[in-house]
Amino acid sequence: MGGEKVKTMEEFASVSGISRPTISKYFHDPSSVRSSTRARIEKALERYEYRPNIYAMNQNRRLTKNIGIVVPYLADPFFAEIARNIERRCIEAGFSPVLFSAHGDPTLERDILENLRAQKPAGVLLAPLGKTSDRAAIERFCENVPTVLFDSNMDGVGEAFIGSDNMQSIPLIIEYLCRTGTPPSFFEMPPVNPNANKRRTAYLTTMERMGLAPDVVRVEGEGWQFEEIGYEGGLKAIEAGRFASGTVLCSNDRLAIGLIAAAYAKGLKVGRGPDCALRVAGHDDHPFSRFTCPSLTTVAQDYDAISNRSVETLFTVAERQERGAARFETLFEGKLIMRESA
Repeated sequence: MGGEKVKTMEEFASVSGISRPTISKYFHDPSSVRSSTRARIEKALERYEYRPNIYAMNQNRRLTKNIGIVVPYLADPFFAEIARNIERRCIEAGFSPVLFSAHGDPTLERDILENLRAQKPAGVLLAPLGKTSDRAAIERFCENVPTVLFDSNMDGVGEAFIGSDNMQSIPLIIEYLCRTGTPPSFFEMPPVNPNANKRRTAYLTTMERMGLAPDVVRVEGEGWQFEEIGYEGGLKAIEAGRFASGTVLCSNDRLAIGLIAAAYAKGLKVGRGPDCALRVAGHDDHPFSRFTCPSLTTVAQDYDAISNRSVETLFTVAERQERGAARFETLFEGKLIMRESA
């Protein structure tokens, strides 16, 4: 006996060096983990004198082993990749993930949450639509079901929010673009979620801090067909000569993909060379961004960190005997990805 007592499963995972999902899986069914892992866990249990809260675990089992995952638009490869990572982590921990897409429709998003509540899931990971979401309906849902928001924040809603730090990532790519060429215009559409607003704010703040004149080019468009909106709006912007500096930072990679296609249609070469008419950069590191022509310079969101922390946080929330702990937010920094488009 080491006398080093720990009280929570999270603390036990930290001191034992064994992942939180693996430990949870062991407590639900010891035979579900490898024998070597089981031996490590049992040795650590003896050393740290840890015993799980059986009452809380039983309460969870009275619900289900299901974890709901709700995204705004599964056809967006960004959300598909995040959902894939979350599904994998839930399965590893012995839970059954159930994936839903709101297809950009706030009525469908509300219906999905109502159906989920009736199923009594152990918890839900929700990336809300944002601007068009029925906030009151989401708040009611979160009062009854342990819920962690990811990607798109709604202040004060849910137990926690896990996402990217737009106020770090946008300055990062603006400073790079200014170091390597002319200051960027900002290419956007009417925002569909809070990230778009935060990125525009970060652009304006950074340009002002650097003593540069901001240039926001907003194109028309609704819904989640971002590539089409970027293409159609890009054609009009190019025809009108809106990109005065020859450098464009797009609010997200999907808009950038549309703009690159529009430049091609107009006979403009995109890239860093002396014969190029336009530099284009995006944000997110969309799974297809390295396959555009030219490959897209962007800022990578940390897919693994966001999905892993979201799942870990939900497990912690779901195992509490009582809810009502202070809501918290975790933001991960972006990483500059330099490719041929800028």
